[in-house]
Amino acid sequence: MFRFRPAPLRAATFLAVGFVLLRVGYRVLFDGASGPGPLLLDLPRIPLAGAFRHVALLGPVTTGGLANAALSALPVAALILVFGVLNALVDVSRLFARGAGRGPLRTVSRALVIAWATFPALLDSVGRVRVAGRLRGERSIPALLVPVFEQTIERALALAASMEARGFAAARVADGVCERPVVMTDAALGFGDPRENLPVGGQGDWHLAHLDLELAPGTLTVIAGATGSGKTSLLHSLSGLFQHFFEGNQTGRIEVGGADRAATPPRDTAGFVGVVSQNVRLSFVAETVRDEIGFALAVRGVAAVIVNLRVREIAGRLGIEHLLDRGVPALSAGEASLVAIGAALVSRPILLLVDEPLADLDAPARRRVCRLLEHLAHESGVCVVVAEHNTREWVGAADAWLELRGNRAHLLGAGEVPGSARARPGRPAESVPVTVDPSAGHSALATTSPGPVASGAPLASIRHLSVRRGTDVAVDDVSLDIAAGDIIALEGPNGAGKSSLLGAMALPAARGIVFVSGRDVGALRPRDRRAAVALVPEHADDLLFSTTVAEECLRTDRALRRRPASGAAPSTAVRFAGLLGLDVASARHLLGRHPRDLSAGERLCLVIAIQLAAAPFVLLVDEPTRGLDPAARALVGA
Repeated sequence: MFRFRPAPLRAATFLAVGFVLLRVGYRVLFDGASGPGPLLLDLPRIPLAGAFRHVALLGPVTTGGLANAALSALPVAALILVFGVLNALVDVSRLFARGAGRGPLRTVSRALVIAWATFPALLDSVGRVRVAGRLRGERSIPALLVPVFEQTIERALALAASMEARGFAAARVADGVCERPVVMTDAALGFGDPRENLPVGGQGDWHLAHLDLELAPGTLTVIAGATGSGKTSLLHSLSGLFQHFFEGNQTGRIEVGGADRAATPPRDTAGFVGVVSQNVRLSFVAETVRDEIGFALAVRGVAAVIVNLRVREIAGRLGIEHLLDRGVPALSAGEASLVAIGAALVSRPILLLVDEPLADLDAPARRRVCRLLEHLAHESGVCVVVAEHNTREWVGAADAWLELRGNRAHLLGAGEVPGSARARPGRPAESVPVTVDPSAGHSALATTSPGPVASGAPLASIRHLSVRRGTDVAVDDVSLDIAAGDIIALEGPNGAGKSSLLGAMALPAARGIVFVSGRDVGALRPRDRRAAVALVPEHADDLLFSTTVAEECLRTDRALRRRPASGAAPSTAVRFAGLLGLDVASARHLLGRHPRDLSAGERLCLVIAIQLAAAPFVLLVDEPTRGLDPAARALVGA
């Protein structure tokens, strides 16, 4: 409970100082900051007209006036600092969590935890969107607010869903029947009326029908299907989030551990249903690994000594005892996945639901997670259901496959696997493998070439590039030449420094020099820098600022000062359609949609089209196949 954490105090100090400066600026802007003391600025007083004639802008600024303005802001700034000190010394979110089980805060504790945990996400979003604005050449502050608010809302919703699935503020705790973890009888799911035979094409008309399924204890079932087919929604229908949180509709009957899913909210079945969400970082509630794993027990009022014993047992089982006192933001992707699985296992569930556990992991971490989930099913007797794109990893481990096609779920027979599990996409014939090797404690590059380098100067040269993250060296003294036409695959384990290297190439703010076409990228204006190097970051959605795809394309064209001919489609829209293998007429139904309503592959193609609009010499794409089905991976790869 008591542990000094400097991050909340730093954030509070930043806000307090910012509030004082804002107050002083406000006083200077409206009627000046006059008072005793020497005159600093003799600004002209500008009275406004009409309904605002009682208001004047600017005016004389004195030292006494500035001091009075700053003093008037100090009470609020002090209050901000008090809360910062409190949060630095005491884990306030744990106090709120304890209030969920008893006391007067029970009815409002969920809102307090979400609000408290969402604030750091807001600061993180501001930082990410500022970087995205630089990458895209976007300087409009109002435009940057759209992704900040969207990311903050996404974090708040993911947090609320995680708390619901883990039993936060449960009115009662249902007991599960181990022999019947999942039974679906003539069930149908949909947004809208699930009984209507509507085409699949978005959340508004998605549905699955004729679901008849029974899963036994000690089995591992993999749900496969294309992006947007409904794998996550089917998984949510078993956790209850689909019906009770996301306002989906269910007909027929779904029983989980003997409980009627339509009538029983997720928080009441949290004792025997474990859930691992698709983006585990968004669903983390606590600040340390120890508290994150023990959260589900703590909110049910289990004694602290029992919670601690159970957390240690789970950590030992997963091999993550060394992480217990680490902060969750410092976890690698593989570590975060294991912690999320541990948090789902702490209540000894009958049913474990895992959504795309391999999406962010390197090869060793993928094998480790697959072995762990197979062990839980076949040796611990848990009914494990996994929704996954990387289906080939599960061949030999899965007892059953559910393949979603159209509006049906097809249960494959013994020995059968989905077509995506049989496909083995090839790699480009002329790719140049580049390995990031962190074995020495930092990143170093080793490159190999498939053949002799063409004569003449390289298209791009990186010389002695280094990047530090606080006290850690993320990239150390990298030098590399890139020839025109090269396709370079940058590979390495989670945390090796791949993203840091790409970011330093696109936004040179590190030690070293990046030359592109003979020019120093760090010395270029932002607009010229985009024409030299363009980056599609790992979180590609950060670069989406508008509410429709068409507006995104128009914004890009305007930023490049293009004037499309009358009746002609903007060039970015043409490029986006082309990346999808379509013409603009065929892609018109996509142009009117919100960018975040596109599939993962379509969104990535949109961001690539945006970043290609400046015709860069070098295009950098971070994790382009993350979360994509085989067809989307083939599309992006082509």
